[in-house]
Amino acid sequence: MTSKNIVKLLNDQIQKEFYSSYLYLSMTAYFKSVNLDGFANFYFIQAQEEKDHALRIFDYMNQIGAKIVLEKIDAPKVDFESIEEVLKLALEHEQFVTKSIHNIVDVALSEKDHSTYSFLQWFINEQVEEEDTADGNLKKFQLVGNDGRGILMIDAELAQRVYTPPVANN
Repeated sequence: MTSKNIVKLLNDQIQKEFYSSYLYLSMTAYFKSVNLDGFANFYFIQAQEEKDHALRIFDYMNQIGAKIVLEKIDAPKVDFESIEEVLKLALEHEQFVTKSIHNIVDVALSEKDHSTYSFLQWFINEQVEEEDTADGNLKKFQLVGNDGRGILMIDAELAQRVYTPPVANN
């Protein structure tokens, strides 16, 4: 049986994943407002993925018979000064999510909750990819600086991203 502590942490993580979706939608709106549709596409898909992450945890909690408590989702930042600010915030946010996932894993291990530990392995691997992508986007932007041609090249690259719905929640 899953402890109350783990259930609380999983509920908190659902809230964090939904907040992540809101944050990335806010970034999408910013990029739309400055006519960078490729960046907007990237973050819109990122928002969809974060919602999928929340629902993956939601489904797991239902499978193990844990009580789901949906918490309030705070409004994300909506005013951004620059592309670089958004990209830095995205990386910092992914690092925050990684720490949160790692904390749940640590607690699951200490409580010998092997089911939750196993379930969270997907998230650990996903966060490696998420941080790498966010870091790569920031470094590409820093490489081109505020050169319009470079920004448009990155925008064109990010426009190619396609949303792939999750196949299964395992």
